[in-house]
Amino acid sequence: MINRTINFTKHHTPNSVRIVARRAQLEARNAKVRLTVPVAARCEYDNIYHCTVHKTGSQWIKALFSDPVVYRHSGLLPFDPRFYKRRSLPVVPPGRAALALFHSYPRFEQISKPGTYRAFFVIRDPRDIVISSYFSLRNSHAPMGDIPQARRVLQETGMKEGLLHVINRLSQRYTFKQLRSWAVAPPSETFRLFRYEDLTGERQMEEVDQLMRHCGIALPPAELEALLDRYSFSKMRKDRESPGEISHYRKGKAGDWRNHFDDEIYEAFTAATGDLVEVLGYPARDQIS
Repeated sequence: MINRTINFTKHHTPNSVRIVARRAQLEARNAKVRLTVPVAARCEYDNIYHCTVHKTGSQWIKALFSDPVVYRHSGLLPFDPRFYKRRSLPVVPPGRAALALFHSYPRFEQISKPGTYRAFFVIRDPRDIVISSYFSLRNSHAPMGDIPQARRVLQETGMKEGLLHVINRLSQRYTFKQLRSWAVAPPSETFRLFRYEDLTGERQMEEVDQLMRHCGIALPPAELEALLDRYSFSKMRKDRESPGEISHYRKGKAGDWRNHFDDEIYEAFTAATGDLVEVLGYPARDQIS
């Protein structure tokens, strides 16, 4: 009952009010962490920038970097650009990890970064992004912005028509162009690409350790293992579920697109993305046995 009340309030509160409330909540949490969690080691960089597109585990990564154990081993507090004064580009205070920046590489380059920093961008097979977006829009994403309209379209049409609608939607929102911009960006020691499939796969602990170390954060193995256990997809899904609702944390299997794409859908996907699959390093359709 409490969860339903919270969700109803969250989904029906004006966006401006919700932003102020979430900012106050985040700053109160950060103040508490500063007072109660001693810093054992400070990150050598002033800021961390987590860059991404939707459906690449952005909420999961945000949870990892917001955990007190990361603060203890870095001195970095979470910063969510959505909850602060709206500007064309975010201004991130020093000592913060900016989480979930949905910008192309050229836009990210325009962000003022007065100190030292490290950035990372999470990629995912764009075909699976289509599938994950479909199920999220149709079933589980919070009803904000134009989500209710998109949900109505998807619930009133078959899956094939729905997937074609989602491909067009992602194209219009420049999701595929943002992925490409990071994949073809000039090599730099300041940023690195990480695969969603690796960060959530069988070698998760090793991959997340590499991500943290790229960001100048070294977590002891036991603490990293406990961190990943706290934020496993199954636990996050269970924590967010309430009776009669579908959790937003649907962890789709890599390659799930093969269960849903037919020739017509793949043709529409290719028309929208070109050679993006190959540019990102994923196998083309005819290379999969």
